[in-house]
Amino acid sequence: MAGKTTTYRIGYALAPKKIQSFIQPSLVNLAKERGIDLVPIQPTKPLIDQLPFDCLIHKLSDPEWINQLRQFVSQHPDVVVIDNPDAIDRIHNRITMLEFFKELNIAHEVSLGIPKQVFVESPESLFDSVATKGIEFPVIAKPLVANGTAGSHQMYLVFNEEGLKELKLNSAFILQEFVNHGGVIFKVYVAGQHIQCVKRKSLPDISDEKLGSPVNLLSFSQISNVTAQDQSNEGVLKLMEIAELPPLSFVNEVASKMRQALKLNLFNFDMIRDGSAGDRYLVIDINYFPGYAKMPRYETILTEFFLDIVQHKQSAVSNDSEIV
Repeated sequence: MAGKTTTYRIGYALAPKKIQSFIQPSLVNLAKERGIDLVPIQPTKPLIDQLPFDCLIHKLSDPEWINQLRQFVSQHPDVVVIDNPDAIDRIHNRITMLEFFKELNIAHEVSLGIPKQVFVESPESLFDSVATKGIEFPVIAKPLVANGTAGSHQMYLVFNEEGLKELKLNSAFILQEFVNHGGVIFKVYVAGQHIQCVKRKSLPDISDEKLGSPVNLLSFSQISNVTAQDQSNEGVLKLMEIAELPPLSFVNEVASKMRQALKLNLFNFDMIRDGSAGDRYLVIDINYFPGYAKMPRYETILTEFFLDIVQHKQSAVSNDSEIV
């Protein structure tokens, strides 16, 4: 007589839009075939009343939910929580997000870095901040907070000092140097030990001629229109086609070491190839629990990740999401 198949329960606490995009029937069905039930969690009800589950994945920002989650983590070490709220908070700030890079030792023939950037506490301190850091134009102005809200995506491409004067940001932000990168960005998705790199269209290169144009500032929504004028769809597709992916061994090493440094398991990062130095890559952004459904074969990769957690808790992730 065949033994009873073990079924694992993974709870998910996600916003409605995230549920719609991530908890698709193709994922639910594949997970169920592999012995995993994906169970919705009601964030307004006590977690202890919604047990049992072997693992909890989440992406909610409500303070009451976060407090409940922290208490649950301390009281139920047998349940793996992906990921620790404190580790997630770190990448919700665009300064602390990239601080760990100075300690990241990548032993590869190609190099890794981050663009030069400066923190601007208020519009009044803008020019002092730029002068002391020696930032060169063009720059990207990004809100300090990177929590996935509409406000956190309010970004501008600034071509000169006049553009800085036109900025309409009322809270703290950063200025990050724009680096020409051939109009292609590499999105690296991480789900525990599973890593996948894909190419995506990005901002076009900015020539010296364009820097001298009368345009001082563009919002990212405006840039899409300018890009459409500058590049035909065929030209963009050609750029995407000829762009080579970074070496696989390099991507895997970077992703694995970032996972250890960040103490996170579900994230992606945006990486570009420096147009002036083809063997140099720059990480420009990190996102927690990104849109995995945009990734090829996301159902298979996430199901394998879930199995890693529930079957090998001690070797896959620990309860504070550190690698052990």
